[in-house]
Amino acid sequence: MYYQHRQKNIKSEDQLRKAIDLRFMKEACGVFKMMQNLRRLGYKVGEKLVRRLMRTMNLLAIYPKPKLSKRHPEHRIYPYLLKGLDIVRANQVWCTDITYIQLAKGFCYLVAVMDWYSRYVLSWRLSNTLEADFCVECVEEAFDYGRPGIFNSDQGVQFTSNEFTQKLLSNNIRISMDGRGRVFDNIFIERLWRTVKYDNIYVHEYRTITDVKHGLKDFFNFYNTDRLHQSLEYQTPWEVYSGLKFSPPKSPHLKLP
Repeated sequence: MYYQHRQKNIKSEDQLRKAIDLRFMKEACGVFKMMQNLRRLGYKVGEKLVRRLMRTMNLLAIYPKPKLSKRHPEHRIYPYLLKGLDIVRANQVWCTDITYIQLAKGFCYLVAVMDWYSRYVLSWRLSNTLEADFCVECVEEAFDYGRPGIFNSDQGVQFTSNEFTQKLLSNNIRISMDGRGRVFDNIFIERLWRTVKYDNIYVHEYRTITDVKHGLKDFFNFYNTDRLHQSLEYQTPWEVYSGLKFSPPKSPHLKLP
């Protein structure tokens, strides 16, 4: 009976996480508003449950809130450098972010590094934890393309960690961080997550992290070299990033994590 009850709770929470994720992609709302949205869908949820689930999904860091937003005393927060900045070339600004992916059984996290000007996804990694290691590995792989002048992220502990910031500073990269509660400071990678989830994750409903790895490898290859972007005058990210017309790389630099 205990096992069956526990399995039922796990399944119920998986459904809630998926509902939260779907809503968050439409509207980056806080705990109380998310609770009200879930109740409208028929879920019997309270504030504590919604807060706990959103915390495990890494959806709380962008909100200014008492106690929960305490920063690590050794982590420096850097100012936002992109306001009013004309971004006119590839490798001028890179950005990164982490998003949550619901699996048939469990969940994982996806981090990506994107060139702001071209929307080209330089590298990506999956992890079943929110430790900084997979974010650092993602940046190291992106360095195969070169070095940006500015690297922008939110104020998540992974990106404020000494391990992560020192990797940037040691390469003479200026660090920029979104303001607290300003979800549009990193707008292009937020749009990337919507595309990834609506065009791939929600469609396939992957069962395991291995399935996600193979599925995203194909998707990012398509996104970078074949998907036309209206905002890029109907060019692909690779064409804008490389300056080449209709000539994608023979082996797109997107390794399986």
